[in-house]
Amino acid sequence: MSAAAEAAGAGGGARGGFDPAQSAAGGRNPWLIAIVVSIATFMEVLDTTIANVALRYISGTLAVSADEASWVVTSYLVANAIVLTASSFIAKRYGRKRFYLACLGLFTVSSLMCGFAWNLQSLLFFRVLQGFAGGGMVPVSQSILADSFPPQKRGQAFAIFGIAVVVAPVVGPTLGGWLSDNVSWHWCFLINGPVGVLAFALVALLVQEPKSAVEERAALKRRGVRLDLVGFLLVATFLGSLEVVLDRGQTEDWFGSGFIILFAALCVLAFCLMIPWELTRENPILDLRMVATRQFGSCFVVMMATGAILIATTQFLPELLQRYYGYTATWAGLALSPGGVVTMGMMLVVGRLSSLVQPKYLIAAGAAIVAMAMYDLTNLYGDSTFWFFAWSRIYIGFGLPLIFIPITTASYDGIPREKTDQASALINVARNVGGSIGVSVAQNVLAYREQFHQSRLVEHVVPSNPGFQRLMEQATTHFAGAGGGAVAAQGRAIGYVGQQIQAQTAYWAYIDVFFALMLISASAVPLALILRRVKLK
Repeated sequence: MSAAAEAAGAGGGARGGFDPAQSAAGGRNPWLIAIVVSIATFMEVLDTTIANVALRYISGTLAVSADEASWVVTSYLVANAIVLTASSFIAKRYGRKRFYLACLGLFTVSSLMCGFAWNLQSLLFFRVLQGFAGGGMVPVSQSILADSFPPQKRGQAFAIFGIAVVVAPVVGPTLGGWLSDNVSWHWCFLINGPVGVLAFALVALLVQEPKSAVEERAALKRRGVRLDLVGFLLVATFLGSLEVVLDRGQTEDWFGSGFIILFAALCVLAFCLMIPWELTRENPILDLRMVATRQFGSCFVVMMATGAILIATTQFLPELLQRYYGYTATWAGLALSPGGVVTMGMMLVVGRLSSLVQPKYLIAAGAAIVAMAMYDLTNLYGDSTFWFFAWSRIYIGFGLPLIFIPITTASYDGIPREKTDQASALINVARNVGGSIGVSVAQNVLAYREQFHQSRLVEHVVPSNPGFQRLMEQATTHFAGAGGGAVAAQGRAIGYVGQQIQAQTAYWAYIDVFFALMLISASAVPLALILRRVKLK
């Protein structure tokens, strides 16, 4: 790590060293603090995917379409990303520990209200509140870790934190599937109640506000520095409108719809106004100059790609397994579990490697492994087994930790101490925005390619096709043997052919989705290689 990065992690300590008096851990063991903040982080990140396998239950209970039920996932991610942009300033201005506890308390309460939601509108409202609350927890957790450990121990500390951030989205579908099958989908949210209360008590008792943070808060108050409200509203409008366009574009016929045109115009307008506004503010809500640098900007884009892969696969694999392979929600979630176990082990290994190997090489290797895992999924077919999908997650489990920990370390390189909160917030914005965009892009690819493949396949379902004639004869004979008469048998044969076309169409469309995700992951390799070398400890 560079000297600037060391200063950033020292939490205001002496130049070139680490002052324990400035630590968020106080006189306590910093590893205890790492575990405490990771519990809250695990709970928050878990909610990005725990509802994925429950969407069919949610749509059935609330009498909404599967497409509408998917808003439960994307609304949380977008709300989360919006608040992340403001979390750095709020934590500095009003106190890191105070802000963290407020977020944790609101997250716990809104989780309980999600479990008691009476319709889709109420569920989405509480999910947005949950996303707003969760948006401040992850970056503040990272800042607490950065302040609690000396630079040479930070890689291992981020490994503990990384287990929460990377494993939680994998555990989510397994836990959510079991709860949905055996109890109720409501418990996907209600389970946060006792965990949230425990985490709140531990943070209140153990985490300390560093002296440097107290002094910085007092300085901001004396200078009368206020939240960049206009910038925050522009960022919120840009991200929210973008998500509406991506989510609803396919069903609303894209720019043939006035609704989509309106939100697309809002998105472009907010983006165009956001750039000059943020570049001319003394305390911008979004430091665009930081994002524009080669080092941090590359890390930002790579983290977006990582979020797209992580969130999109944990939504679409369970969906595929439930819709076309007959898996229960529990078994669809279990197919992702082996990857979670591998990820946990790899996090600890990469924590050690991060002090020996340049981050750029670890990130490039991780992105290449994930790209190969996505390519492997393009080999799926109707008789693919449980372990075919489980192994794909195992491959991803090897690759993701090679990206996550080194990119966190690389993104802090050259960042001054006063910018560390914003740096951690922006990296988490990238992960959530990337995840939301990844889900939306995958949904659109799936819908478009299903239409394309169906139109190609039905071209061959004509009486003049000898293959179709043979299939109809065999199917009709089979169903006639089961009883019901020749006319009924022919009708059932036609229905059977239709089902086969629908299934084959879906398989090909999902193959295209995984191929698109492979391209996204592969694009991260050259971006990783342009990162500069950092000083290793």
